[in-house]
Amino acid sequence: MKKLEQLYEGKAKKVFATDDPAVVIVSYKDDATAFNGEKRGTILGKGAINNRMTNHLMRKLEAAGIPTHLVEQLSDRETAVKKVSIVPLEVIVRNISAGSFAKRYGVKEGIVFDAPTIEFSYKNDELGDPLINSYQAVALKLATWDEIETIKKYAFAVNDFLKAELLACGITLVDFKLEFGKLPDGTIILADEISPDTCRFWDVETGEKLDKDRFRRDLGNVEGAYQEMARRLLGK
Repeated sequence: MKKLEQLYEGKAKKVFATDDPAVVIVSYKDDATAFNGEKRGTILGKGAINNRMTNHLMRKLEAAGIPTHLVEQLSDRETAVKKVSIVPLEVIVRNISAGSFAKRYGVKEGIVFDAPTIEFSYKNDELGDPLINSYQAVALKLATWDEIETIKKYAFAVNDFLKAELLACGITLVDFKLEFGKLPDGTIILADEISPDTCRFWDVETGEKLDKDRFRRDLGNVEGAYQEMARRLLGK
């Protein structure tokens, strides 16, 4: 597979065309941002960790019947994925109150919900990714009702899988963000990444944060948290 011109550069990844029109190459960066890009920095080695962790989990999700964009890992930082049109909804599943949820509703962090919650935000940097409900998403033609139902079904299935997978590694899955894409025939598949950038991971015993909150909140040992997640999940 031949890597061609760069198509896109986001906060955490670059995307390149290939000589196969159905496949692109994603290259993970060490750049870190928070608060819609207001805070910027570098987390050494996170690109490679996020790439390997995402691919490891997506292979397992595929085996569990959840379709993903993964084609093959090419190197520590680069992966070939199916070319999709991203559904412009960020899908957030929460098991425990934390972050913006706790702040928005004036509750403390750490409340374990009886059942997971789901929320959508409109994927639009200029607007600051505002929260949006299903009716608004359909009205704006961001997705159809059928697509939203499929996305919700997959998101909760991913949550069930990840909770069990992480608990076996001594990690509590607090919440996470997913993105989905559409193949040319309209099939919805899981895209983007599953990593400490997009999830909240707390140590089961100590409650220690092992994710990007260490960067957001200046908690220190950011690289160490990413490395610890890689060690527990990937054994390296």
